[in-house]
Amino acid sequence: MSWFNYYGLAFMAVIMIPNIIYAVKKKNDGNDYHNKAVEIFEQIGRYGCMFLMIFNIPYTYFNFWFDHALIVYLSVNGGMCLAYLIFWVICWNRNDTLKALSLSVLPSCIFLFSGIVLANIPLIVFAVLFAVNHILISCKNAF
Repeated sequence: MSWFNYYGLAFMAVIMIPNIIYAVKKKNDGNDYHNKAVEIFEQIGRYGCMFLMIFNIPYTYFNFWFDHALIVYLSVNGGMCLAYLIFWVICWNRNDTLKALSLSVLPSCIFLFSGIVLANIPLIVFAVLFAVNHILISCKNAF
């Protein structure tokens, strides 16, 4: 894989499309939990993951490190993206723990899994940063 990850771009598009539609249709997002530090770290993790899913920075990633890794990468991430879309459909009008966990854990797993399979150290770091803070914010807003 070169410096540009077309597969990562496709996964990011699948993740972002329902979020954009939801943001346009539901102006009031219901975010009641406000912790400035957690929100900043979540955003740093989010944008770091989004960038590193699409762009491979030389000397920071080591590409697929086992046989048939591309097939595993596409299959597992494709399955998680499909599950993410299904949970969006199921949880569209809900505001509960199922929605909070499913729609925060799945993208976190996609980012983390991608970082591990690509041996992309910065993506792993940003994925952990994003996961911890995004799941925390989502769960606090659901209760």
